[in-house]
Amino acid sequence: MNYLTVNYPKKTMRERTLIVQLGDIGDLVLTTPALEALREARPDAHLTLLAMSHTVPVLAGTQLVDEIVTLDRQQFNNSTAILKPANLRRLAAIGHHDTVIYCHHFTLKAGTLKFALIAWAVRARRRIGLENGNGWFLTDRLPDGGFGARHQAQYWLDLVGLLGADSRPRPAITCREDDDLIPPTSRPTVIIHAGSGGYSRARRWDPASFATVADTLAQQANAQIVLVGGKDDDSAEVKRLMQTSPIDLINQTSLPQLAGVIAKADLFIGADSGVTHVAAAVGTPVIAIFGPSNAEAYGPWTPDSRSVVLSSHPECSPCSYVDHHIGLREGCPARTCMRMVTPPSVIAAAKAMLNGETVTVPAPPRPARPPHLRILDIPVDAITYDQWLDLIARWCAEPAELERPHHVCTVNPEFIMMAQRDPNFSHILQRADLCVPDGVGLLYASRYLGQPLPQRVTGSDGLPIIAERAAREGWRLFLLGAAPGVAEQAAAELQRRYPGLQIAGTYSGNPTPEEEDEIVEHVNASSAHLLFVAYGAPARDKWIARNLPRLQVNMAMGVGGAFDFIAGLVPRAPLWMQRFGLEWLYRLYLQPWRIKRMTRLPRFVFAVLLRHSRS
Repeated sequence: MNYLTVNYPKKTMRERTLIVQLGDIGDLVLTTPALEALREARPDAHLTLLAMSHTVPVLAGTQLVDEIVTLDRQQFNNSTAILKPANLRRLAAIGHHDTVIYCHHFTLKAGTLKFALIAWAVRARRRIGLENGNGWFLTDRLPDGGFGARHQAQYWLDLVGLLGADSRPRPAITCREDDDLIPPTSRPTVIIHAGSGGYSRARRWDPASFATVADTLAQQANAQIVLVGGKDDDSAEVKRLMQTSPIDLINQTSLPQLAGVIAKADLFIGADSGVTHVAAAVGTPVIAIFGPSNAEAYGPWTPDSRSVVLSSHPECSPCSYVDHHIGLREGCPARTCMRMVTPPSVIAAAKAMLNGETVTVPAPPRPARPPHLRILDIPVDAITYDQWLDLIARWCAEPAELERPHHVCTVNPEFIMMAQRDPNFSHILQRADLCVPDGVGLLYASRYLGQPLPQRVTGSDGLPIIAERAAREGWRLFLLGAAPGVAEQAAAELQRRYPGLQIAGTYSGNPTPEEEDEIVEHVNASSAHLLFVAYGAPARDKWIARNLPRLQVNMAMGVGGAFDFIAGLVPRAPLWMQRFGLEWLYRLYLQPWRIKRMTRLPRFVFAVLLRHSRS
């Protein structure tokens, strides 16, 4: 453990406060507004910062704290590392402090123990932090609404507000050094950083897209392009792909030097990274490209609106650091959310900002859900087939300026249990336009919870019902998925049953990232109104969610084995078994390999009973 002691004039110090921020560079930058507010409120207090050694150069010379104690990331890179006696002795060497402020969410129980031991090591009587159910050791607490309920910087400002500090928004602060690394010019200077640190590569935008943006701005906006970043970033690949010649400062600056370079620029373009937070802190206009990470929590902190966050807003994004869960740190394998942010959209925003124009990015539409209940935290809509058909009619009749694809999920007990362990799937179900109750277990659960659902609404029965209405209304259907040839057989059978039904197209394919661009082109070229996807669960709803912004349909819906049923390849259970909710048993008889999946049904029952008894 290293000590960096800032030499300030000697004071008579009666109170010692320890601020804990063990995150990355961006996390420490977002803590500086709280540090400044606390310094102003308690000028005579001794403020000690506990941080990771690689992050503290951003504070050099800022005089926000009296002492900085650094920990090595390799020695403290997991939740249980602090239990080692040597590490406990190092923390005890910090010395007595009256108060500890934790600039962290206590997301993991094992990690929470680490923070409790820090308070024990410094013998702090007062312990201030966010309460999400794991803050049992705190003496002063604020409710933790989860990641994104407030920006991270505002959370920490609110915490120091408990000590009398001003918690109103203020800019972040970082150390910067003046230098001559960028030659003076009358041309606009654009800094490009193609990286995201080592924590998550999923946050990175494609180097080829960065190169396109850089070349276009150099040629059309006469911009001087400066590439920055470390050896593990992708900036060197951007330079290799560029047609014009940038100024190369890759791996040539310290953090303070980098801050000084960015401060002289007219615009900074990057993804979610610590460097982006440094750019916002020095006051340079920022374009930040976001995909899997939560911009509501970690977007550039610029209270004066000098930053723009560009995102494609798929339904599954953000998938990391949402609510009280870490989620998918590395995103999903498809990375569709980042690919759907296109170079033309970044170029248009950059040109506008270089011209001094305000760029406004519309917020993604939020579905207006019909009445629903929540079963194990998953929404289930109280809807009938007739109400659903009327809703589809409204979606298909939306004016062009309001038209957008609507996602319908067919939720059953198996889905709900999968969502308990799959945060990405849970987020999708939470954000879908409609979650119909496809499963008799949901009807029983709703009655037990005192909010009975009016009807079981299934994908297998829903597709023929919708097809019958579509034949009258002129809605065009696209059938996607199942084994080769099955969608075609199902389409032919539906057209036989419902004369006049228009099948816009069929395609088997699969939900892999390699095929999704081609599949989306097929669907959009068909001019279909309604898309039915028969991939397995939860792959079908994940495919829909990540591609929803670019699908030119009115409704997209997963239908499970509906194509097989309609084509006659798999028989439905007898009607009496369907009425008694035993269709699952018949499918298990036909397909014994489902036995592992069926174990989710008793687990669902026990989970509902347990949750209800606790509440």
